[in-house]
Amino acid sequence: MLLEAIFHQPKRNWAYAYDQDTIHLRLRAKKNDLTEVYALTGDKYAWEETRDMVPLTKFTSDSMFDYYEGEVKPPYRRLKYAFLLKNGEEQIWMTETDFQREEPDDPGRMFQFPYIHPGAVFTPPAWVKDAVFYQIFPERFANGNPALNPDKVEPWGGEPTPFNFFGGDLQGVIDHLDYLTELGINAIYFTPIFEATTNHKYDTEDYLRVDRHFGDADTVKRLVKLCHERGIRVLLDAVFNHSGKTFAPFLDVQKHGAASKYKDWFHIHEFPLNVKDGIPTYETFGFEAHMPKLNTEHPDVKAYLLEVAEYWIKEVGTDGWRLDVADEVDNAFWRDFRRVVKAANPDAYILGEIWNESSSWLQGDQFDASMNYPFTDAVNGFFVQHRMHAEQFAHAIGRQLSRYALQASEVAFNLLDSHDTPRLLTLCEGDHRKMKLAALFQFSYMGAPCIYYGDEIGLDGDHDPGCRKCMEWDEAKQDRELLSFYQKLIALRHAHPALRAEGTVRFLQARAGGSQLVMERKSDTESILVLFNRSEETAIVELEAGDQPWTELFERNHRTALENSVLAVELPAYGYAVMRTELVGN
Repeated sequence: MLLEAIFHQPKRNWAYAYDQDTIHLRLRAKKNDLTEVYALTGDKYAWEETRDMVPLTKFTSDSMFDYYEGEVKPPYRRLKYAFLLKNGEEQIWMTETDFQREEPDDPGRMFQFPYIHPGAVFTPPAWVKDAVFYQIFPERFANGNPALNPDKVEPWGGEPTPFNFFGGDLQGVIDHLDYLTELGINAIYFTPIFEATTNHKYDTEDYLRVDRHFGDADTVKRLVKLCHERGIRVLLDAVFNHSGKTFAPFLDVQKHGAASKYKDWFHIHEFPLNVKDGIPTYETFGFEAHMPKLNTEHPDVKAYLLEVAEYWIKEVGTDGWRLDVADEVDNAFWRDFRRVVKAANPDAYILGEIWNESSSWLQGDQFDASMNYPFTDAVNGFFVQHRMHAEQFAHAIGRQLSRYALQASEVAFNLLDSHDTPRLLTLCEGDHRKMKLAALFQFSYMGAPCIYYGDEIGLDGDHDPGCRKCMEWDEAKQDRELLSFYQKLIALRHAHPALRAEGTVRFLQARAGGSQLVMERKSDTESILVLFNRSEETAIVELEAGDQPWTELFERNHRTALENSVLAVELPAYGYAVMRTELVGN
């Protein structure tokens, strides 16, 4: 055994309370180095009476490590534990202080989970486990009230630029709620709807007012009410990292300089406010002079923004927040933010925009989830851009699963594109086959999938502003076959809990250099196999599958055979299959 590769720590994603009665223990080891792992567990005040050996199973792997996990239900919410590691006949014990050959007899030297405090258990909102999100960029979705149009509004469907307007508004969303319901959507994520000068509204002027070109407070209240009547949750986007240049406190600083009572609301290095060699004399988002960075450690700024956070949850009834540039805001602010939002609505979903590994924000004291761009990169890297082979992709996904507590993975926000990236169809260079494979994985994997508006009807577009074009509502110009695919895909996910949080994730086939992938999603009642052929050639995938019958679940475009417990599936180029069996005894 390579002891240097073995890792555990009694916190974060390695030892955590999954619920008020259950602790999950994890351990990392060199890939293929261990054959068995156990945890010796017990209560420190009643060791002999509670002593137990709990098996850990390999729940995921990456290119270098295997990750093991076991579940413990301590009788008194306290836990002492050590690990027994085996490789065939060889075995060794791991305690908090050392590796040793003999079984430890002193609980004092073991790892400890001091106590499951019920109020401290990370409990994301359960509804997100079953959510299918749809991201809407309001200015480009639908023009429902032309009376609200900005000056110099351009005809719907024109070429998007960073600065032009087409008149999309909240009434336009209301007018198309039937469309979203028919698609199968049960959650909407809106990019900002608050008063601002730009078409994207990430330069907030007034955090308590709906943008005049989108509607007013009554409009958004009506929208939320109508969504809720349809079982659709509503997530708003807040920009607390920075404001816009027309934000009243920043206008005051511009006018009064160092004498402004709001000067400490921002990070100002020099008066008067200016831009020198492209760098503002005050801190901003990036180097954008029209987006001054807010000082969220200032008590008045914090009080104002927390009032905003509470208002839209409590007074309007929204179901949570997506938080822009969340990793650049101080963590103490987010902890206070969570307390305020969860007090207003314990079921609110708090989603941070973080593009990298984000486990430190997902410990139950800040966010429920982050924008899962590492997932985006892996899925697009394998299915779309062919930057990975099957084994590399499985390792990338396995690495992500190892980094987060299970409850975080269950509500992860899984997207394939957004207003900040090229559209999925453009990444696929117009190849619908690649797009379907990527979407099938997204919708059969753990977490909450999100569709960027228009992807389902074939909207394309490169980087901003190309990815922010107007929604196409002329059915003659929509890709109706692709729309039907998405409707069936969403219906499949809604119909099978094993494809959502109830199912475990395991790759049954993902070979080095290979283009075929088989993922198993397994619950207590069913096993679902999702097979992918990311290749220009026909492929035959063979699996040990037992003798039980397998049912085709989704768009059969392949041939299957079951003989001598081997399931053989012939997949065409860029083909796929979804197959289900009911587990024996259920």
